[in-house]
Amino acid sequence: MGAALALGARGQGRTAPNPNVGCVIVKDGRVIGRGWTQPGGRPHAEAMALEQAGAESRGATLYVTLEPCAHRSPRGPACSDLIVAAGVARVVAAAEDPDPRTAGSGFARLRDAGVEVVSGVREAEAVASYAGFITRQRLGRPFVTLKLATSLDGRIALADGSSRWITGDAARAHVHLERSRREAILVGRGTWDADAPRLDVRLEGLEERGPVRVVLSSKPSMPSEVEARTSFRAGYEDSGSLDFARDGRDWIRLENPDQITTLPCDYLFVEGGAETAAAFLRADLVDRLLLYRAAILIGAGKSAIGDIGLSDLSDAHGRWTLADARMLGSDRFESYLRQR
Repeated sequence: MGAALALGARGQGRTAPNPNVGCVIVKDGRVIGRGWTQPGGRPHAEAMALEQAGAESRGATLYVTLEPCAHRSPRGPACSDLIVAAGVARVVAAAEDPDPRTAGSGFARLRDAGVEVVSGVREAEAVASYAGFITRQRLGRPFVTLKLATSLDGRIALADGSSRWITGDAARAHVHLERSRREAILVGRGTWDADAPRLDVRLEGLEERGPVRVVLSSKPSMPSEVEARTSFRAGYEDSGSLDFARDGRDWIRLENPDQITTLPCDYLFVEGGAETAAAFLRADLVDRLLLYRAAILIGAGKSAIGDIGLSDLSDAHGRWTLADARMLGSDRFESYLRQR
């Protein structure tokens, strides 16, 4: 299952509207097939692994990070049907699929065909690995990661707005890796006007994995100098897809944080600035917080976040749990998860 989880992670931020699933097929102590959900959601992990294993699948054990789908689609067959047809003897799954089109039906179909099914293996890790899909199913919106890069005293810039660079090379490279795992990246209009950020991925070999760029702004147009650099779009309703923005490097404009429900993606990365961060926190839309702290003091600079609507200090407690902490060069990195 650990190998399946690692394979599934390869597709994170690339497989919407499908979850990023991993699959390993084992027979006689030997791996005979591996698969992970491909960009755009097809083929599914199980289909990829079964094709690799071929006739050897008969009598084998299949490990998968999510219940095999039971619903048939114009884009491909149901994975539970493929598993039965391949003669797999045993399926070990991490979690049940929350999609109502499957939701236990995949397991039922396998058992009805005589396939042994074991579920709940490393379930918490699996659910965390495709958190975007789970969030979309349960809350109807993308999984939101908020990134903050600050000084020790919680500043993101000098008083005059100078902010390059708060953190060092290792921390900034880590941010680019995080960007590569998200489908869309959002900044506020103030950050755009001040910095005209590229918001791309500048890691060798991952340059093509730049997320779609989203700006939070009540203004219906961008400044003329911006229009000359990128073709801005105020909406994407005609396409219903992020593909036009990913290919053309266009911008999508949202007027308020609640509109993220309209983005056809499972993972959204919010980079700032302070008022945008505060707006998402006030609306309780942040699921994961990434905090990069440089070993510097700024003093009378710009605060990392604005007013988040907190009126009672007791309400601030019990909301965040530390998930990861490490040093990135001279900078401290911490990851927190929202407890819901």
